[in-house]
Amino acid sequence: MTDNILKPLNRRGFIAGAAAVIGTPALAQTIDGIEMEREITTSTRHNISSFRSLTWQPYFKSLRNGAILVDIDSRALHYWSQDGSTYKLYPSSVPLSEDMTRRGRTSITRKVVGPSWSPTANMLKRNPDWPRYVPPGPDNPLGTHALYLGWKYYRIHGTHDARKIGRKSSNGCIGLYNKHISELFSFAKVGTQVLLI
Repeated sequence: MTDNILKPLNRRGFIAGAAAVIGTPALAQTIDGIEMEREITTSTRHNISSFRSLTWQPYFKSLRNGAILVDIDSRALHYWSQDGSTYKLYPSSVPLSEDMTRRGRTSITRKVVGPSWSPTANMLKRNPDWPRYVPPGPDNPLGTHALYLGWKYYRIHGTHDARKIGRKSSNGCIGLYNKHISELFSFAKVGTQVLLI
């Protein structure tokens, strides 16, 4: 009998705790001279409060060629089409540590279906047992599609390991579920502007 009474209380406590997280205060932050509001979270509170829709205007001057915003802290990727009619919000994986993280403006320079993968020299130093080359397929860490960025070695790509999404789990790239990268791949084009914050 006691167990049945405690379970609803625990659920209520969880719901109350989640509501408290959602009510976390906001903080103004300046990026590229533009002040914007961001959630204050501890380890992003598992993305409950920071995984939310955004408008493109604080981040881009226009939607020329479409726009992708990657928020490393909330582990979310936002996409807006050139005409503004399409907006998508995807959960993402982000780099393991700040020293592997690149922030700033770039663009998509190449699109590849079924990418192959070779680890960088630094990756091989950290993981000497890794293969030197992985062809396209289910063992490839880039998943089914890859959007190559203007920065060498940085990509937005899929993953066959869905456990990585929503976590700090990459060596620098931004990862999406394969079904999401497939959709984003169909929207984005070479020249789409990309901002990582």
